[in-house]
Amino acid sequence: MEVVVPGLPFRGRRARRADVPDEETRAHVAGAASAAAAEVEPAPAAVPDLTAAAFFDVDNTMMVGASIFWFARGLAARKYLTTRDMSRFVWQQAKFRIAGNESAGDMHTIRESALAFVAGRPVTEIVQAGEEIYDELMADRIWAGTRVLAQQHLDAGQRVWLVTATPVELAGIIAHRLGLTGALGTVSEVVDGHYTGRLVGELMHGEAKAEAVRALAEREGLDLSRCTAYSDSSNDLPMLTLTGRAIAVNPDTELRAVARSRGWEIKDFRTGRKAAKTVVPTVAAAALSGGLVGGALALRRRNKIS
Repeated sequence: MEVVVPGLPFRGRRARRADVPDEETRAHVAGAASAAAAEVEPAPAAVPDLTAAAFFDVDNTMMVGASIFWFARGLAARKYLTTRDMSRFVWQQAKFRIAGNESAGDMHTIRESALAFVAGRPVTEIVQAGEEIYDELMADRIWAGTRVLAQQHLDAGQRVWLVTATPVELAGIIAHRLGLTGALGTVSEVVDGHYTGRLVGELMHGEAKAEAVRALAEREGLDLSRCTAYSDSSNDLPMLTLTGRAIAVNPDTELRAVARSRGWEIKDFRTGRKAAKTVVPTVAAAALSGGLVGGALALRRRNKIS
């Protein structure tokens, strides 16, 4: 799906160095682009509540592990990535996550290399692959407890959106399969129906998530004080503090502490065994969601589509 966002930089052309905005502007651009890309379904038929909504993070909140990790596995099985590329990706991600390093230089690298592994590919091709990969690797990894929480909002006549760093096309597939309203995700630049390998604005991460929710709320007439946000990560505090109600789901240590200090609800659907199983997919995920795929650039050169 090609999304045209009036007034946003980078769309349909290569950005000049002088055009590169600061971090705050990128977050704003990413939020506006993601809100524009979100498909909106009608509110549930039973007594619609049009000013309240729920926003769910995906990785370890709605799904066990990281959606982009399972997506990468599916793409590797389809020869978009080699086994060596996948192994390098896992190792680089482990170093990135364990070090907890998100410096300006790291984020610049993430932005510059994001989605390089699909550069030149038709959007329709990647969407079709995403549909298949969801059925193969993701459908059975949805947290039943979180799915129930989302359904409770739908049953109350409220709309429900996913908000995730995952590419918006994949996020939309997950939302559609779960019967949700839509998704806010990372928006990639598309020219003539093909990915360029660059982002529109910023990754859907941190403050960009809050910007996306603000933009969507303005467009849809939502009262954020009546809305609810769900996440497992302290990285999502900008979104969690934006809504009138915040719920920590399967929270990391920092978010659990914040939730307790602020009196937020905490929902933990993990058992000890399940929590252990989610470590590797989670540790292996952010590099690809941010584009830190060392072997992908080489693969792109080998398989470049003219």
